[in-house]
Amino acid sequence: MRSVIQKRREFLHLMRACTLDRGHFTVTDIQEGAGVPRSTAQDWINRLVEEGCVRVREKKMGRNPAKYAAISALPSSACRRIFTTIDGDRVEIHHECMSSACAAFCAFHHSHARGVIQDVHRDGTLIREWARLGREDIDIGLHPSSAVGIAGVEREGEDIVQYIRCIGGPAYSLTDMMSHAEGVCEVSIQRAADIVEGSVRTRALTHLIIGIDDTDSPEGGATFALALALLQHLETMKGVLPISHHVVMLNPAVREKTAGNSCSYIEIAVPPGTYTLIRDRSLVFLEDEALSAEWGMAFKQGFHVPPGLRAYGSKARNGIVTREEAEATAAIHQVEVIGGRGIVGALAAVALSGLPHEILLKAEAEIPPSPF
Repeated sequence: MRSVIQKRREFLHLMRACTLDRGHFTVTDIQEGAGVPRSTAQDWINRLVEEGCVRVREKKMGRNPAKYAAISALPSSACRRIFTTIDGDRVEIHHECMSSACAAFCAFHHSHARGVIQDVHRDGTLIREWARLGREDIDIGLHPSSAVGIAGVEREGEDIVQYIRCIGGPAYSLTDMMSHAEGVCEVSIQRAADIVEGSVRTRALTHLIIGIDDTDSPEGGATFALALALLQHLETMKGVLPISHHVVMLNPAVREKTAGNSCSYIEIAVPPGTYTLIRDRSLVFLEDEALSAEWGMAFKQGFHVPPGLRAYGSKARNGIVTREEAEATAAIHQVEVIGGRGIVGALAAVALSGLPHEILLKAEAEIPPSPF
């Protein structure tokens, strides 16, 4: 099912691109553009004609091939990526939109509807929502009700299923757009009067947070830049989806620093069972690129930061933390730390993950407790 949906998405995208470019397309255009046999291209055109996504502009006449056109010039999807990571009985839903306005709309209404959603953050075009597994009734309708909300999130084997209720524009997104987003395996729809109810199926991915520190030297380099480079390197691996890159300010009074005493962390979603491969790839990359022999890395699976780990991050901002403290804290909270003196800051970056930029970048900011 996943491969069929992906192929449909790719063929429809190609057909729409040809339609926008030349006003039509032929079987040969799709054959060459997709790199498939002619019979496969024709089969997909016929299928999408039957679905109502493509129309025949001109029938074949002698040596002149039939010409087709994608029916809508609207974007195939306002949803760029939808994927999910799981940590115990909680799920983080990542929904990247094509527009910050679309992201703001969904973030507002999902937060207003509540249901199983516990918290919602928006960073540009990326919506991050934390939900508990289960179902809860939500009020969906016209103003002042929410136009869209998540009524349930359940795990089914290797998948996460979101149960969405919506009306109006969001209903169009659910019925016509979400299935085209990267990461979506299947969308099922049911209508009840003006309300559209649907389920969106995605993989239950592992959430991996990687903290990095002490990679630069007085002669050059920057930890934030190397962390970003690592994120770009890892996203080339099959199945790895990038989530975020952050800079974290620590205690500015620490003497062993090259500048302002900042560290970084990145977040990625990875297929279950690939942790060791990704950790090893990350270590090789950092060892090759770091300008300091004291570089350190911290690897945490899952997005939940327990109170004890958060307290370590707070101490790294307000006091002095030893390597021994870092190693002991990491062991308690099942965070793997590797490297030199930099493990102190790398673990602090992981400990402060999930906080807003306004707190991460202000060393004197008060650290709030973990939300869950």
